[in-house]
Amino acid sequence: MPVLEIAPALSTNELTHRYGDRVALDHVSLVVAPSEIFGLLGPNGGGKTTLFRILSTLVRPTSGSAEILGLDLLRDTGALRQRIGVVFQAPSLDQKLTVRENLAHQGRLYGIAGRALRQRIDQLLIEFNLRDRPNDLVETLSGGLQRRVEIAKSLLHRPEFLLLDEPSTGLDPGARIDLWQTLYRLRDQQSVTVLLTTHLMEEAERCDRVAIIDEGKIVASNTPDALRAEIGGEVISARTNDATSLGERIASSLGVEVSVLNDEVRIEHPEGAAFIAKLVGAFPREIDSVTLAKPTLEDVFIAHTGRRLDEETN
Repeated sequence: MPVLEIAPALSTNELTHRYGDRVALDHVSLVVAPSEIFGLLGPNGGGKTTLFRILSTLVRPTSGSAEILGLDLLRDTGALRQRIGVVFQAPSLDQKLTVRENLAHQGRLYGIAGRALRQRIDQLLIEFNLRDRPNDLVETLSGGLQRRVEIAKSLLHRPEFLLLDEPSTGLDPGARIDLWQTLYRLRDQQSVTVLLTTHLMEEAERCDRVAIIDEGKIVASNTPDALRAEIGGEVISARTNDATSLGERIASSLGVEVSVLNDEVRIEHPEGAAFIAKLVGAFPREIDSVTLAKPTLEDVFIAHTGRRLDEETN
């Protein structure tokens, strides 16, 4: 019996976008599975917001193609907008309206009215734990509660694909936990596919799969565990006054590969603790401090780009 292949929720092919002479997105090809939480991790200016704007149908790419839920991004734009939900980084709620009024306005934009709209709003108020807040003005809500309303608003028309731009921006740790519980529930109970952009490592770690984007290109893509496994063992970070000079001598005398970031020499080693003793013994007066850690997604980013996520590009 033949095995049926499940069509992806999103597939892009060589998506490219230019702003004048600047290439913001450079031949990006991605596949996102149905009911998956997929993260785009990258620095500000790395291309993730441009890709988000293209996928949310706000910007037409310079070249390339994409399909979401089997619909062509460029040819089927109207039909696609009925099936996706979008939550932007910048707040879109009317601060002077109540929670219910904001939701009702959004519903009417999608042609939902009357009893059907009231029932849908009541359902979302319960689902997002807002049942005691429908008549509160949005301006009186905390940042976490406002974010809940934003997501509820994006789900009024029951989209199958949810796009979120930096969803945790401005949220306290408790509100971030609430946000992720909501996303997991959407994935597990309603089979909603989620694509989000982020520059936060802890947020990317929660995704099913992650694509690291830098200077408009996808430099790595896999599950967080698989990406961390690319790093060859533990990560040793040694701080010193002249990292370039020390890094060259460590590589020469100890026969290891090193990378230099500002005042830090970084070494990946399968037996980190044992190697630290050798390192400090060889260069006792030149190392100010040394740390040992398990690989993180930032280490993956450094391995692929040669710099930290929060460093500015040239």
